Amino acid sequence: MTAGEAVPAAIPAGVDLFLSGAFLLAASLVCVLLFRRVGLGAVLGYLLAGILMGPQGLEIVDDPELILGFAEIGIVLLLFLVGLELAPARLWRLRREIFGVGLAQVALCGLALALLVQLVTGSTWGAALALGLPLALSSTAQVLPMLQSQGRLNTPGGERAFSVLLFQDLSIVPLLTIIAALSRAPRTETVSGWLLAIYAILAIGGLVLAGRYVLSPLLKLIGRIAERELFIVAGLFAVFGSAALMHSLGLSPALGAFVAGVMLADSPFRHELEADIDPFRSILLGLFFLAVGMMLDLRTIADDPLFIAAMAFALVAIKIAIIFLIARLFGVRTRPALVLGLLLSQGGEFGFVLFSEAQAALLIEPEASSRFGAIVTLSMATTPFLMMFAQRFGGVRGRSSEDFDDPELASQANAIIIGHGRFGQTVAQIFSGANISVTLIDRKPDQIELSGEFGRKVFYGDGTRVDLLRRAGAEQADALLFCIDDPNLGVAELEPVAQAFPQARLFIRAIDRLHLLKLKDAPICGAQRELIESAIKMARTGLVKIGTDEVLADRVIEEYRRRDMARLKLQADEGDMRAGMHLSFGGEDSEDFDLEAGRDR
Repeated sequence: MTAGEAVPAAIPAGVDLFLSGAFLLAASLVCVLLFRRVGLGAVLGYLLAGILMGPQGLEIVDDPELILGFAEIGIVLLLFLVGLELAPARLWRLRREIFGVGLAQVALCGLALALLVQLVTGSTWGAALALGLPLALSSTAQVLPMLQSQGRLNTPGGERAFSVLLFQDLSIVPLLTIIAALSRAPRTETVSGWLLAIYAILAIGGLVLAGRYVLSPLLKLIGRIAERELFIVAGLFAVFGSAALMHSLGLSPALGAFVAGVMLADSPFRHELEADIDPFRSILLGLFFLAVGMMLDLRTIADDPLFIAAMAFALVAIKIAIIFLIARLFGVRTRPALVLGLLLSQGGEFGFVLFSEAQAALLIEPEASSRFGAIVTLSMATTPFLMMFAQRFGGVRGRSSEDFDDPELASQANAIIIGHGRFGQTVAQIFSGANISVTLIDRKPDQIELSGEFGRKVFYGDGTRVDLLRRAGAEQADALLFCIDDPNLGVAELEPVAQAFPQARLFIRAIDRLHLLKLKDAPICGAQRELIESAIKMARTGLVKIGTDEVLADRVIEEYRRRDMARLKLQADEGDMRAGMHLSFGGEDSEDFDLEAGRDR
């Protein structure tokens, strides 16, 4: 065949590819819009679109496994983004929820569901574990976007759900190991479990070192060059490089992506990476659910619809009951514990992956994989309805973040004020009084609603994120004023902001003396302790009202300011909070002060 003859043969294939893609996107668009409109979430829309377009529907796509293999990149990216959230400080703060509630949930739900599978199907214990343990996992792809859209991800309940989902994601590797240990398939590799564990430890150590000494300096260089698309390239390189390394060792690629996220969790460019990669994750996860819908065996459901419906109901009911009891044992109040159970009651996307591994390990038949995949899918369909129940009877309050305007809609302003609480309100009014235009940003829906009642337009979002500040017009702003009540806001969060917007002056609200000391190396123009001036004013007023001469009161205040600044400098220089104790008024070793002369003796 000549080159000229090959071209016509290639055209129909290309047309089919584009035509199939167009049909898939059209079906996804219609179904997701419809399900979003009625408040049922995007996941169900993608699943329905996949069913309609798959081999058992309109047969637009006849090889869903090919799409599934490509779409699993979405899961890898999801775990990378989960890793980005796992900064050591947050891990330590949530350790009880992650390794307490999370471990108890996976273990107890997994064993209870495995027992149910064994009793109902009469299968071997190996098959029951291979089916029951994956059912303990919930849908990270369904729950986290739901919490984020409702503005509840940073609430105590949202962090508790995040912690359990995080442990579930971490447990995927042990679950894969359990399935491999129970496998009845002929072993083609001679690598022992101990050697594989050593490989894993060495690979993780190598990734951590590469992140510290290669990737972090590379990101700093990209930040100085200010080429945003290079952040995308660097982030995807970290994800795929780590995943490829783990895959080459016979380990989970998702584990490599997770480690890549963790090693960048403390990077000042974390938010930029998250913002750049999240769209890829969203699109590929949508494609993943499309492929799952295509692979759903409708004939298996039609053969035994009562069994599948009953098992889906049992799955949801058992998980609600066990998660509720675990949460109560860990001190969670009744209503939040019930909401947590409702939120995490469904099966998860990683169940499909684990069922496929169990099938390859000859632990379950393909028919069982299809039936339990349908059970997981049906359980996912119940979650939006259960959350409606939770919102009505479970005390879940607060509007969705989608109900509030994004800062991208704000007019260009000279100053951007992040945080519109009691501190930010005063700053905003004074700037407005000086005819300085301001854009107000807050991440608390209740505060936004309250400000709106008083005629102040506040936009929704996390104002510490570079991508959100860019949408708010920070590239043209003269000042960024961080008025949020966050003692963890420090150099790591402020450096990327200063680098992204070098023309803007940064001002920070310091919570207390410790927070102020943390900010000594931050690229800011000024920091103000939130209570210092009001405390000084109260002290002066009190002195005058009880009879102290105003001149003498002013001398004491002036001396206090001088000593406080000198003590603050000593504390910063020596790194010791006890430094400069002799400068405090009223201490055992404090220096004397001649009130009349206004100077030290």
